[in-house]
Amino acid sequence: MASLLATLDLPQGLKRLTPEERKQLAQEIREVIVNTVSKNGGHLASGLGSVEIFIAVHTVFDSPRDKIVLDTGHQGYPHKLLTGRYPVFHTLRQLGGLSGFPRREESEHDCWGVGHGGTGLSAAMGFAMARKHWLNAGIPPDDPRVNYRVVCVIGDAALEEGMAWEALHNIGHHKPDMVIILNDNGMSIAPSVGAIENYLHRHRQFPADWFRKLRSEPHYLQLKRMVEEALSKMGPAGEITLEVIRHIKNNIKEWLIPPGMLFEELGFTYLGPVDGHNTEVLIECLHEALRIGGPVIIHAVTKKGKGVPYAEADPWKYHTPLFPFDPQTGEIKASKDTAPSYTSVFSQTLIRLAEKDKRIVAMTAAMPDGTGLDKFAKHFPDRFYDVGMAEQHAVGFAAALAFSGLRPVCAIYSTFLQRAFDQIIHDVCLQKAPVVFAIDRAGLVGQDGHTHHGIFDIAYLRLMPNMVLMMPKDENELQHMVYTALRYEQGPIAVRYPRGAGVGVPRDDELRELPVGKGEWLRDGTDAVIVGIGQIVYAALDAAQRLERDGFSVGVINARFVKPMDKELLQEAVERGGRLITVEEHNLCGGFGSAVLEVLSEMGWHNVPVLRIGIPDCFVEHGTVSQLRAKLRLDADGIYEQVRAWLKGGQRAERGGQRVTERETPVSQKG
Repeated sequence: MASLLATLDLPQGLKRLTPEERKQLAQEIREVIVNTVSKNGGHLASGLGSVEIFIAVHTVFDSPRDKIVLDTGHQGYPHKLLTGRYPVFHTLRQLGGLSGFPRREESEHDCWGVGHGGTGLSAAMGFAMARKHWLNAGIPPDDPRVNYRVVCVIGDAALEEGMAWEALHNIGHHKPDMVIILNDNGMSIAPSVGAIENYLHRHRQFPADWFRKLRSEPHYLQLKRMVEEALSKMGPAGEITLEVIRHIKNNIKEWLIPPGMLFEELGFTYLGPVDGHNTEVLIECLHEALRIGGPVIIHAVTKKGKGVPYAEADPWKYHTPLFPFDPQTGEIKASKDTAPSYTSVFSQTLIRLAEKDKRIVAMTAAMPDGTGLDKFAKHFPDRFYDVGMAEQHAVGFAAALAFSGLRPVCAIYSTFLQRAFDQIIHDVCLQKAPVVFAIDRAGLVGQDGHTHHGIFDIAYLRLMPNMVLMMPKDENELQHMVYTALRYEQGPIAVRYPRGAGVGVPRDDELRELPVGKGEWLRDGTDAVIVGIGQIVYAALDAAQRLERDGFSVGVINARFVKPMDKELLQEAVERGGRLITVEEHNLCGGFGSAVLEVLSEMGWHNVPVLRIGIPDCFVEHGTVSQLRAKLRLDADGIYEQVRAWLKGGQRAERGGQRVTERETPVSQKG
């Protein structure tokens, strides 16, 4: 029974708790997180490691008045439980329930929505500078526009992200009043990598508390200000004396707090490292930071998976464990898919090809497990690069590798590849760098929700000159596309594929090169032709079979390539069926259907009735993939119903290649 969670008026009730009650509350929070994630799935180890941090934050700060920013969001389950969402926490990641990430629409306590790491410091600075702006404009101190404090909880892996360092650079310059808690557990999803991680790793021991407390002691702060003001009024001699004092002070700090010097030199006051699981010390540190003023970093060392033995022992596995699992033992009870996942087929194919071609190297951005490259790394440790949470760097790095005669394969989730938009254009496409992009999680990803669905990459990749973009209908075709991509050396090429299990088709023993820009007929039809991209073509085939029973002869084409498009196949489809239906698990704006319309226009087919079926102009919520497909009418039932209704009232194009006046093409509406 979660007695404190159930009875406290949260978050305000935290301020009345004793230290022992705070320990009890931490245990209750961990139990609720484990029990919920064991049934619903989600991020486990990260939240377990941040419990005491959020208890301390909500004890000292006053949410929702104060701005509490999370970076990244997967550490935020304790924050949700501490802000009144315990009664509905059982709906976590369920359709219509709580999101797995902070979301402004969900709660007034979520001042910043976040699913991608590295954004929090910029947001926190924005809130802090907005307050400063309004104060300078004469707004009274009790006005809601200025009457708040700002704290950001950022993980050490998110600190690797370029945007975070851009924010640190700017914060150190403007020096707004804000508190940053560095939640340092030495991990992203996998263990953290890079020079910053090495720096933090060397200095995770806890220093004596007396020095930290001295720096926030009011008499010390007053004396420091008085000395600085007095010396600054003494002209050049005073400035020289002040600089000597600062130099001596920095030498002392470098000896006493070596990990903090990096941040101190950037203009921050550094407190720590401290035990991130000692709530009382964290509360002390937060009060000290608020007394000091300006930007203050509290370096809290934590353990991912804290309080749950199996999660502590293997925080990588229990970052987002398969579910359901036994909350007591961690034993996974989830049934295994009979078909291999697209990720595993990609990984196996890449390893197979790399055994024969020593030019092949692979890289990812802090996602070796999710992209399947952890297995590649075991086979070829010297040919694998985890660049950390740095997608922009990964793409530029890959381009130069390609120009040096290697065959780089850049495996990044669709949603995270968005970050490298400029690098794909400037570093890769503009220079025709033969980089292979393996775009995992393309399409609906399910319960991670609106920040993680891969439903925009077709639109932003197909507009780039020199880019080739393809998507397989099943796992067998994926292995051939990986082979094709590595045989293609004229420029960049991308293969996008979904999350989860494949269709279950047999896989060919021999890999074959697919002709670039060529699709295939899967079913003939004379009343209309469905042109699909990706696994959705199987739902289209199902719908076509049902339509046949209704008296409609509907063909199905597997386009394979979004760019270049198979113009000959499209012309053949128009001449055979007269009407086209495009299907895609992607946003309709700029997506595959839009590409088909553009090609038809180029070919002079101005009167071809076209029904586009895809995701409307919106961000898609969280839920299981099957639930979302049904809601968006992208499953076989939804495609069948939309096409049937359309065919009953539609018209055919002029046959024999004859061109007529342009008319509006029907487009499927939001279901």
